[in-house]
Amino acid sequence: MNQRARIAMPDDEVTALLERARKLQLATINPDGTPHLVTMFYGLDKGRITFWTYAKSQKARNLARDPRVSCLVETGDDYADLRGVLVYGEAARLDDPMEVGLAVARRMTPGVADDLLRPYVEQTGRKRFAYVVEPGRVVSWDHRRLT
Repeated sequence: MNQRARIAMPDDEVTALLERARKLQLATINPDGTPHLVTMFYGLDKGRITFWTYAKSQKARNLARDPRVSCLVETGDDYADLRGVLVYGEAARLDDPMEVGLAVARRMTPGVADDLLRPYVEQTGRKRFAYVVEPGRVVSWDHRRLT
């Protein structure tokens, strides 16, 4: 077995990491072809990554032109502890941003009740688009498997 296969995480561990983490690195494609990389809070819908952003943001403009994205969730400080999931896919815009906004707000403020989050989500949601990432390819690694 090669080293790449040894460090790949099984699906249940990928799911657990995505459920436990709060932030991801989102890459979209700028008009000149360069990557636009930002840190985002995110939610999950049936295991798929969801996020929202202001309608006038660079990432929203990029996604209107080219829906391809990369989403990186990683953890660990030392090489031997590095774990991560990289999702390559396409972001599809959703009609109603409220559920995604609520899922994102829950990750931003763990333990805060939904009735306290809802006014924020409703107010900021008027200016936002929500997306779900349809995964094309998922790459994972867990360097703890190297020992």
